[in-house]
Amino acid sequence: MSDVPFYRTQMGHRFYDHTVPELARNLARIADLLERLVVVLEREPRPGADAAKEPTR
Repeated sequence: MSDVPFYRTQMGHRFYDHTVPELARNLARIADLLERLVVVLEREPRPGADAAKEPTR
């Protein structure tokens, strides 16, 4: 194995300069979208939600 640390390699530079920031941006985007989805789901009643509560005959 090479004695060169990963962060000093070309692949290490790409990982730390591009991949990690892109992952962080996408994780933040996913979190924002999930928050928006929760707000929408809490606001709008689900279709058929009342029917599920009624006992079947």
